[in-house]
Amino acid sequence: MAQTEVIVLAGGCFWCTEAVFKEVRGVLKVESGYSNGQAERPTYEEVCSGSTDCAEVVKLTFDPAQIGLRQILEIFFVVHDPTQLDRQDNDVGRQYRSGIYTTTPAQEKVANDLIAEMTREQMYGAPIVTEVKPVAHFWPAEDYHANYVEQHPTQPYCMFVSLPKVEKFRQTFREWTRTEPARA
Repeated sequence: MAQTEVIVLAGGCFWCTEAVFKEVRGVLKVESGYSNGQAERPTYEEVCSGSTDCAEVVKLTFDPAQIGLRQILEIFFVVHDPTQLDRQDNDVGRQYRSGIYTTTPAQEKVANDLIAEMTREQMYGAPIVTEVKPVAHFWPAEDYHANYVEQHPTQPYCMFVSLPKVEKFRQTFREWTRTEPARA
């Protein structure tokens, strides 16, 4: 049986992040949820209220023999803005922060090394505010969030925010685009 790894990423709205990573070759499973806050089993409404300190996240299960963590993080940094503190565009609040929640010390090192490299190279013209911490917990989102963009492609948020991020991934990372989406 192949070895897999899990990492949890916060890149703003989880609908966008899920839609992108479902198309990444080597990512075996993508699950939207909530992480690294104070609430136990929070609801979408509680997280959106800002009262939980949880981030909207995706939990990725990936095959490191097919795609390395660095490649996953490079995709992550292209499809969201890691310089926006507690927001992504019009989504404002700590629940939309940029975060990498690791499951091993090796993952934390890869993430911190990549951020240091991008900072040295001044890739964004502003400080990277992505937090890197061990995953404290992960609570799955309600079922109706799974495959949200795929199920609602004409919903305005999906059309004007989520799908452009998917297209940016496809254009920038053609070599990592899979032919069949990963499981939600």
